Amino acid sequence: MMAMSKETQRAELHKTIWRIANDLRGSVDGWDFKSYVLGMLFYRFVSENLAAYVNKGEHEAGDATFDYTKLPDADAEFGRKETVSEKGFYILPSELFQNVRARAAQDDNLNETLERVFKNIEGSAIGTDSEDDLKGLFDDLDVNSSKLGNTVAKRNQKLVKLLDAIGDLPLGNFEDNSIDLFGDAYEYLMQMYASQAGKSGGEYYTPQEVSELLARITVIGKTKVNKVYDPAVGSGSLLLKFAKVLGKDNVRQGFYGQEINLTTYNLARINMFLHDINYEKFDIAHGDTLTDPAHWDDEPFEAIVSNPPYSIKWEGDANPLLINDPRFAPAGVLAPKGYADLAFTMHMLNWLAVNGTAAIVEFPGVMYRGGAEQKIRKYLIDNNYVDTVIQLPPDLFFGTTIQTCILVLKKSRKDSSVLFINASAEFKRVGNKNKLLPEHQQKILEEYTKRETIEHFSAVIPTEQIAEKNYNLSVTSWVEAADTREAIDITELNARIAGIVARQAELRTQIDAIVADLESAT
Repeated sequence: MMAMSKETQRAELHKTIWRIANDLRGSVDGWDFKSYVLGMLFYRFVSENLAAYVNKGEHEAGDATFDYTKLPDADAEFGRKETVSEKGFYILPSELFQNVRARAAQDDNLNETLERVFKNIEGSAIGTDSEDDLKGLFDDLDVNSSKLGNTVAKRNQKLVKLLDAIGDLPLGNFEDNSIDLFGDAYEYLMQMYASQAGKSGGEYYTPQEVSELLARITVIGKTKVNKVYDPAVGSGSLLLKFAKVLGKDNVRQGFYGQEINLTTYNLARINMFLHDINYEKFDIAHGDTLTDPAHWDDEPFEAIVSNPPYSIKWEGDANPLLINDPRFAPAGVLAPKGYADLAFTMHMLNWLAVNGTAAIVEFPGVMYRGGAEQKIRKYLIDNNYVDTVIQLPPDLFFGTTIQTCILVLKKSRKDSSVLFINASAEFKRVGNKNKLLPEHQQKILEEYTKRETIEHFSAVIPTEQIAEKNYNLSVTSWVEAADTREAIDITELNARIAGIVARQAELRTQIDAIVADLESAT
């Protein structure tokens, strides 16, 4: 029998994960149940990660038979301090996923056991540098929720099934670099939950291909960057694309982001751990980026990527302090209260390094509407910050079919023109969504690098020309898409119509004759 290719194996694993996740949830809503599946996956990951780390140290020190999972808790205490400063957390052997799972079916107080274990894992970081990274991470894995069942016994039954299902997932032996499998499984689950949840899920998840395109745009010509940042970080997938594109060690000072939704903020931190980004290499904050930004001390950032929420409300000029905020003040006007989109844009521009690039997914309206938004575009164009605008195909995102675009900003540009790319035809229909395949991404990136004018695809327009057109940055105003309708020969069409009319007259005459025959026969 032939060995399965890596891709086939991956697809098989994904199918299994999704089947298990669906079987387990029973009557619980999928979007709510994701916290249990992802939380349990995280618990297994940190347990295996820690055991592998401690074992490796002991094996290298000469104790070849050492196995942390079998060590009595009392003997394990000696390694706590050093391990926490290295890994950011500690788990006693009896509280490791595999050991709790082995006893789960016989544990009548499984809910209490898990609650204690989760508290202890978070507690191991209290008072240390990793405290903020672990705090509240298990909050959404509520083992006493009535969603799991209306009695303790029923809830525990569900928890046993959950532990077994997550424990049985074939994620390889931890030491054999199964790391990709954990991160990959997490990403896959997030994508599936988002696509099933419609609007609510789509807000927190940017499709992988779009994330990859954004990351690649910001690092073209670079092999490493200092720091990457996303002010509306969602589940963190966009930031983690840099680990894939450059290698995580080539993001020298780490991954930064902020998220307003508490559950999603927890998911983003879990996502970092599951991709083996150590606690001192990421800083994800909870809160409102526009009115309470968390990373003043960490900016500027060399690469910024984001898919901020479209058309959300914010305080705007109802808050008299915001116009003096150094992020918004330069444009002399605030984004409208009903559309915060360009407030996010101004925030990112302000925090962008001089040698950096920001790639932002924008809602189409902000590119051409008048009023305050036009004034902000004027500021961006007059100061030559707009590098490129890319029109994306419709129906790429979960929860919306809207055709968005990517705005690329840079602070130190040599020429004063904007590249417009009309990539609205660069997709393949897969299932019920459009997908940017690698060849579509490649075509966009090549044009982004070459900056040439190609009929129906791209145009390089001087900024003065854009100023004359009300600072309109809508791609279709500058690059007309190819007309894909079939060309029609009007003479031939007229001849065909004449033929049809003649045939119709002929048939009518025949029908009249038949009717007359019938009438004369009666």
